[in-house]
Amino acid sequence: MTTPINYFEQMYAADADPWSFESRWYDARKHALTVAIAPARRYRSAFEPGCSTGRLTARLAPRCDKLLAVDAVESAVTTAAERLAGAPGVTVERATIPAEWPGGTFDLIVLSELGYYFDDADLDTLLTRAVDSLEPGGDLIAVHWRWPVEEHARSGDDVHRALAARPELARLSRLEEADFLLEVFSRTTEARSVAQREGLA
Repeated sequence: MTTPINYFEQMYAADADPWSFESRWYDARKHALTVAIAPARRYRSAFEPGCSTGRLTARLAPRCDKLLAVDAVESAVTTAAERLAGAPGVTVERATIPAEWPGGTFDLIVLSELGYYFDDADLDTLLTRAVDSLEPGGDLIAVHWRWPVEEHARSGDDVHRALAARPELARLSRLEEADFLLEVFSRTTEARSVAQREGLA
C-alpha cells in the first residue's frame, strides 16, 4: 500500500523537522553528495518532488536556472518556501505525487527518499511520469535509505532496481553505502561520462 498522506501530516504536526534534516550530519553529507554527483555543471529546468523542508532544494538551486520543488504537506511547503525565498528561479508548491505531476519537461529530476513510499502501481506511475518528462540526455538522480522501515512499501534497493529496469534510462553513476544508494541515470541508450560530455574522452 502507498503510504497515506496523513502519515506525513502527522509527522510534521508533531515536529516541523521530523527527520532532523537541520541537525544530522548524515543528511547534510548525503545532500552534499547528491548535488555533487550531478554530472552537468548547470541545468536549465529541474524538478524535485517530495522536497520536504527544502534542505536539499537549497543545495540544488545554485546549479539550476529553474527549479520546481513540491511536497504534499502544506507545512513542509511553507518551511521550504521560506527557506528558498529570494532564491532565483526556484518555485515551491504543494502537490501530491505521482497524481499531480507537473507539465513541461526537465533536464534534471531528483528522487530523494521518495520511491519507497509507493506501492507497485504508484511507483510505476511515478517512474513513468519521471521518464516521460525527462528530456533526451537529461539526468535523473535517485537516492534512497537502505535499512528496513515499517512505513515503507518497499526497500530503497527495490526502487533502484525498478529504475535500472527502465529501457529509456542508462546508469551513469552509482554510490553504494550501507545506509543509502545514490545513482544517476540519463535518458539515453548509452550513458556518457562527464569527461565524454566535455570531449575529454
